[in-house]
Amino acid sequence: MSNTAQAPTPPPSGDRTAHPDHLGHVIFITASAAMGGFLFGYDSSVINGAVEAIRDRYDIGSGTLAQVIAIALIGCAIGAATAGRIADRIGRIRCMQISAVLFAVSAVGSALPFALWDLALWRIIGGFAIGMASVIGPAYIAEVAPAAYRGRLGSFQQAAIVIGIAISQLVNYGILQLADGDQRGEIGGLEAWQWMLGVMVVPAVLYGMLSFAIPESPRFLISVGRNDRAKEVLAEVEGQGVDLDARVAEIHQAMRSEHKSTFKDLFAAGSRFRLLPIVWVGIGLSVFQQLVGINVAFYYSATLWQSVGIDPSSSFFYSFTTSIINIIGTVIAMVLVDRVGRKPLALVGSIGMAIALAFEAWAFSADLVDGKLPETQGVVALVAAHVFVLFFALSWGVVVWVFLGEMFPNRIRAAALGVAASAQWIANWAITASFPSLADWNLSGTYVIYTVFAVLSIPFVLRYVKETKGKALEEMG
Repeated sequence: MSNTAQAPTPPPSGDRTAHPDHLGHVIFITASAAMGGFLFGYDSSVINGAVEAIRDRYDIGSGTLAQVIAIALIGCAIGAATAGRIADRIGRIRCMQISAVLFAVSAVGSALPFALWDLALWRIIGGFAIGMASVIGPAYIAEVAPAAYRGRLGSFQQAAIVIGIAISQLVNYGILQLADGDQRGEIGGLEAWQWMLGVMVVPAVLYGMLSFAIPESPRFLISVGRNDRAKEVLAEVEGQGVDLDARVAEIHQAMRSEHKSTFKDLFAAGSRFRLLPIVWVGIGLSVFQQLVGINVAFYYSATLWQSVGIDPSSSFFYSFTTSIINIIGTVIAMVLVDRVGRKPLALVGSIGMAIALAFEAWAFSADLVDGKLPETQGVVALVAAHVFVLFFALSWGVVVWVFLGEMFPNRIRAAALGVAASAQWIANWAITASFPSLADWNLSGTYVIYTVFAVLSIPFVLRYVKETKGKALEEMG
């Protein structure tokens, strides 16, 4: 999944490489925080199982349906934009707890809507929780992880997101089987799609409980003058051999010397309207990541397969297998990104996605026979869809966030990241809101559009994107 918002820049780590005394405890802390990422992935994609049922239940057209699905992204954007400030005021742990409550409330509300309008409202609330989790999880992990383990522990968030996507599709498939393959089939007095949306309350409650079992970030504790407690937490995560007074002083110094970048810093000298070229590159990476249509695979895949004659049960199963491919691709990216570099991975991904999307466009151009794609085109469409997700996951799904975390100069990094993330949410919304109507117009034509964007991303990367592998953040300019 591609919606991960970048965390605030962590404090400098120096040259410390000492292993923590209790690595198992550090892993527990990190995994607990990454539960927010799991809920991010789960809540983002669970709607895939309810799309057609919502259309039928409320008897709405594609345009209205698309707005109900996409409206959560408004909450995502607001949550991501405000989470950092909220966390600086009340702490990372309190932020996680608020997020957990919002996830739980959204799950219950979405499962028991009075009408379409309040279903949309619950989705906005869930989106706000997603936005918060997308920022707080990575920020907290960066601030508590020992330097020697920061990269590996930081990857927990992305891994949790793709696992959350997969589990949501597996749960949806299981619920559909209990309802005899009918998304509106009744189970215990509720329709199947309501159970799909409501089950998320379980991981939301678990996330809330785990947040009470992990310590507050040392960085936040120092910012509010709780130095003694900060030393206790540092001893927990970095080991007893660390000079705690020196560590507190180091964090103090890092916080004092940080430049608080503003939106004005993103403009060229002497101009009030011309953004710096590097900012446009960041926006371009964010937008291309979405315009290839990746979130169609996670929000609408069950609907897509049913529209070309695949039965609901099989369509849900294919949604699950696609999410497994997403996990595999993400693992490949995590292994290769520091070995082969960011730019080569992005180019390989663009080429692979363009070819796979072209095959999907060809397959969907065939006339349906008895409401189904011909056998050859059906097989090609299924294989190409999985190949597309694989190439996205092993490249743009991970690489874009690595680029955005590294490519900007220190003086503008935070503000530039905010602009790039906002561009990504907007592009995500545009694709999500437009797909049902575009698919009604011409499904093959829709995939031609996504193919064109994948092709255009190749010269964009070749010409404008610079490799950041092996460069210190201070070298970026």
